[in-house]
Amino acid sequence: MRAIAVLAALTGLCVSLATAQDVKPWPVQRDTGYRGIWYFNQETKNEYVYKYSGGLGTYCVDHIPMAVYAPKADKTFFVYGGSPADKNTLLEMVSFYDHATGEFPRPVILMDKKTTDAHDNPVLSIDQDGRIWVFASAHGTSRPAYIFRSVKPYDISEWELTLETNFSYPQPWYIEGKGFLFLHTRYAPGRGLNWQTSTDGLTWSEPKQLAYIEEGDYQISWPWKDKVGTAFNHHPHAFQGNPKQKGLNWRTNLYYVESRDFGTTWQTASGEIVATPITSPQTPALVHDYAAEGKLVYCCDLNYDASGNPIILYELSTTFMPGPEGGPKEWLTARWTGTEWKILPVTTSDHNYDVGSMYVERDGLWRIIAPTEPGPQPYGVGGEVALWLSSDQGQTWKKERLITENSTLNNSYCRRPLNAKPDFYAFWADGDARKQSPSHLYFTTKEGQAFRMPAEMTGETAKATPIQ
Repeated sequence: MRAIAVLAALTGLCVSLATAQDVKPWPVQRDTGYRGIWYFNQETKNEYVYKYSGGLGTYCVDHIPMAVYAPKADKTFFVYGGSPADKNTLLEMVSFYDHATGEFPRPVILMDKKTTDAHDNPVLSIDQDGRIWVFASAHGTSRPAYIFRSVKPYDISEWELTLETNFSYPQPWYIEGKGFLFLHTRYAPGRGLNWQTSTDGLTWSEPKQLAYIEEGDYQISWPWKDKVGTAFNHHPHAFQGNPKQKGLNWRTNLYYVESRDFGTTWQTASGEIVATPITSPQTPALVHDYAAEGKLVYCCDLNYDASGNPIILYELSTTFMPGPEGGPKEWLTARWTGTEWKILPVTTSDHNYDVGSMYVERDGLWRIIAPTEPGPQPYGVGGEVALWLSSDQGQTWKKERLITENSTLNNSYCRRPLNAKPDFYAFWADGDARKQSPSHLYFTTKEGQAFRMPAEMTGETAKATPIQ
């Protein structure tokens, strides 16, 4: 069964292979503290060393969500890419923050992925019965991906393996009363966007391709009530007409579609039905043609206003290489007003992968928590984390405060929990952007008080340490 499932997943022909008899107990163990994976990608052979690197336990932006607040348990469950204290290898980690006590338990090691590749980091979802699901990614087809389920509701002590298969960049959304709408990527050989559905997490529909524009796409997604939207870019055959500038390093354009019927149909923000798969750069899903402007697009986050209109947070650049070349990286929002996309600037930063999160509060206030400020390794991934506010739908922004200051390592990939509660509003990891280093895990409150999670624990639970 396992071999058939893996083969079928690789060929895109997987149909309902996971059934109840496939579920098996999965042994886990507790770790002694919270430590992140260090990872690099593409050497640059200059002073910046890598295209991107650092403490990437909460990488990557296309792994969503990495944390979910569960009101019935008053806990925020989260996953991250961890590592042992004595070596740098990827551990699939799951834990929670107890809002009632302000404490963390010893985190659970779901599995040693036997790689240093942070593309294999996990994501999680919680079903309507409170059972926690962890989707452990693969980077392409060289390693399997896995789906795990907690044995008990709101409990991380016992686990089951429900499926060994293949997917990348997982984004599972549980829609109450319907089940899972699972957005993800399949390599064929580029990066094609796909979706599957499941009412119970055990039996899955055949994968369907959402988009495959030229050499592929990267997406971010988020739910609003019972709909799920996705914003994505595409990897061109020839950026600006140059066939040497192709593929993921020349990602460009900004697109958006959403499904209001559990993946049956996909439509633009205006409601126009779009045929899938989307294969042309010139599609009704296009938000803005950045290829025409010679701009690269790095998606950061997707959220919605009180009416369900999408707001996309993203960065623009003119080069994929790190450093001052090409000038500062532009941060912008694209907001659907109900009749058109309105694009406005936010700020600038010094790296294409300075990923942060955007919040739309009930009172209409917009909030961004992101490493927009230069860190101890300038022009590396991340930096110092800042809190930005806008009270006029992104027309103007104010840097309210620095959440981190005088750090010794760059802070990167600030991630937003689904249903985020104010005392655990974003979490991230740190690491050296030039060379391998230890990596710590952090979280912040809504107002910007940051804490470091305990790297070593002597008891079964421990509190975090304020960093300012």
